[in-house]
Amino acid sequence: MAAEKKAYPLRISAAVLEAMQRWADDDLRSVNAQIEFVLREALRKQGRLKRDTSEPVQDDEAD
Repeated sequence: MAAEKKAYPLRISAAVLEAMQRWADDDLRSVNAQIEFVLREALRKQGRLKRDTSEPVQDDEAD
């Protein structure tokens, strides 16, 4: 069973968004999937997200 996805508006600087876009392109992901990936990794490193609760980041939207 896939986790429920929720929409969330994000205010982000142009420079950060451009850097995320380049990184996403390198990893063959959408910007949305890349942001989720980065957030998930940061949460895991801080012990705020259990490793077994993560599902693969799916590229549901074309950004």
